[in-house]
Amino acid sequence: MRLTLLILLFWITPLHAADVATPIRFGLTAVVPIENLRFLDQWSRYLEEKIGRKVEFVQRKSYREVVDLLESGGIEFAWICGYPYIQTRDPESLQLLVVPIYRGSPRYHSYIIVHESSPYIRFSDLKGKSFAFSDPDSNSGFLYPLALIAKKGEKPENFFRQTFFTFNHAETVQAVAEQVADGGAVDSYIWEYIAVFQPHITEKTRIIKKSESFGFPPVVYRLGVDEHTVKQMKHTLENMDEDISGKGLLDKLKLDGFGYYSDSLFDEIRVLEHTVQRAVSNHTIVQTD
Repeated sequence: MRLTLLILLFWITPLHAADVATPIRFGLTAVVPIENLRFLDQWSRYLEEKIGRKVEFVQRKSYREVVDLLESGGIEFAWICGYPYIQTRDPESLQLLVVPIYRGSPRYHSYIIVHESSPYIRFSDLKGKSFAFSDPDSNSGFLYPLALIAKKGEKPENFFRQTFFTFNHAETVQAVAEQVADGGAVDSYIWEYIAVFQPHITEKTRIIKKSESFGFPPVVYRLGVDEHTVKQMKHTLENMDEDISGKGLLDKLKLDGFGYYSDSLFDEIRVLEHTVQRAVSNHTIVQTD
């Protein structure tokens, strides 16, 4: 009997230890306005203490790179944008975990910005000008301005004189502030974050259009991640506002917390995607002011 127990312990213990030793990989994109490695170390340690496993943040330049990592099994969780979240995948590989709560709501906006000294006051004033997009999979930094153009019955390649991607909302703000671009589309959360910590940059820009509200960029997980790990991460993020350390980290992110919301929170983004897809397939959208 004792020998049997020893054999069982021999096999079970290494397997459990290996599972605990395997880090949880969490993808981050430009949707997170944090380039401070010290902060990321603090956040990863906080998650590790709560979950009981090592947590590694994996940073990539574009949303596409992070989504590819999720789909390939390179990471388990990620903070992405609402646009890649709502895109069709067959089979589906991502699932909604939690949504950040910002200023009391799980919502944000797209800002169309110009240089503070520019004469432009409407989005239509940017026709024939240069424009900075944030990321081809960004809702606020790409899909929204495309929808504005589509509703005017036009195409981006004809509307703007020149366009480029910065792959970072902060870089889009910088491009407009330094007049590298006449205008740009950015995440309101990022613009407002920069306004707190680097106001000398946002003071050189001016918001000429604010979108309707959209579901805030969500935290998702890859289907296939074990249920226990998913529950632990969800519980930990949702309860960050319940202790001093968690509140301190949230304050650095300028967030109220994380919460679970229905997938319908992202329906407005789906409407934008439909508007753009319809414009691409046929150019019969009625001209609007």
